[in-house]
Amino acid sequence: MERQLYPGSGGLVTKQTKGRRARYVPILNALEPVLHRLTDGKTPDDPLLRGPRGGVLTTATVRDATKWEHLVAELGLPGLTRHGLRHTGATWLADSGVPLHVLQQILGHQSIETTTAYLHPDHRHLAEAAEQANRFLSQSPNRRQEKLPYTPTL
Repeated sequence: MERQLYPGSGGLVTKQTKGRRARYVPILNALEPVLHRLTDGKTPDDPLLRGPRGGVLTTATVRDATKWEHLVAELGLPGLTRHGLRHTGATWLADSGVPLHVLQQILGHQSIETTTAYLHPDHRHLAEAAEQANRFLSQSPNRRQEKLPYTPTL
């Protein structure tokens, strides 16, 4: 992705991505057939999606098309935002084992601290961390010592 559209005076304005650099976006297998259908016969400069009257797709048209307010009320998640879904996706990628530095590139962040702010472990993850620590600590002291990258001095 090398450019983006955003609302500006007089309509939508095309500009560089936030970090001013091209970003490679991984495509999940389930989306591949949809993307093939959407890109069939289009040039790289053509918009992937269009608004309801054939114009540019805006945040407002996405909100309206998805009936966002009704959807979040039905889900019982009144505080849910579309940007919150970006945080959810980032957390799921991290949970699946995607390394943090790779996730940083996917999200287009300059700083790893920004990327870590997107990750939200839930109570299940915290419980799993405790279980993992308990398994480690239940080993004999000699076995734990073998796994240390250094030998602590007391």
